[in-house]
Amino acid sequence: MNESSVADLTAQLLDLGVRPGRVLLVHTSFRAVRPVQDGPAGLIAALRSALGPSGTLVMPSWTGDDDEPFDPASTPADPDLGVVAETFRRQPGVLRSDHPMAFAAAGPAAESITADPLPLPPHIPASPVGRVHDLDGQVLLLGVDHTANTTLHLAELIADVPYGLPKSCTVLEDGRPVRVPYLENDHCCQRFALAGDWLADKINIGTVGQARATLVRSRDIVDAVVPRLREDPLLFLHAPDDHCAECDAARASAARRS
Repeated sequence: MNESSVADLTAQLLDLGVRPGRVLLVHTSFRAVRPVQDGPAGLIAALRSALGPSGTLVMPSWTGDDDEPFDPASTPADPDLGVVAETFRRQPGVLRSDHPMAFAAAGPAAESITADPLPLPPHIPASPVGRVHDLDGQVLLLGVDHTANTTLHLAELIADVPYGLPKSCTVLEDGRPVRVPYLENDHCCQRFALAGDWLADKINIGTVGQARATLVRSRDIVDAVVPRLREDPLLFLHAPDDHCAECDAARASAARRS
């Protein structure tokens, strides 16, 4: 298997439809993309090359530890986000949100994307994923599917879905750790795959490295999903007969709030 160079990946990203000067929110699995010249840093270099100096690269960077206070300079990103996200947040010049629901960003719009205070639930409009939407950004799913697409959670909240599971995070207040409870629109996310059909005429699909790549505007995601959720607010939850514990819990939370 031939190693992809930064130039190879840049060309593939541009062919896919990544637009220089735009905001690009990336969810990626490096395992799917590799082998890449210079590893995860090489993929990041290609993403930034495709965007050019006037573009802004954004990646999720939240913590996987709800018990420890968050430090944007040192707290690792959740391992489930992958090595590219962790490599990106450590690079010079990359800004990171000052709260546990963090995203990292580099480029002219980075400060506005990461500047909001703690968003609860995590993907409200006044959050990094909401700011990508405000800025008419693109969303790139690289080696991952719509189950990793945080913009679908934004659409759920704009549609005011009725489910919310109790969660908590830890922040520092006056130097002391404080637990902050909240409700999150959480479930198994497998039915997020429905968005692929709804967006069939809006999505660009191709290959970057060895990975399947899906590119779509954030606003197209929200515009396609919100009306469907307003018609059927439980659309993204498995039916009770499917016996999905996560979706059953979400469905029960909706019943309690009704």
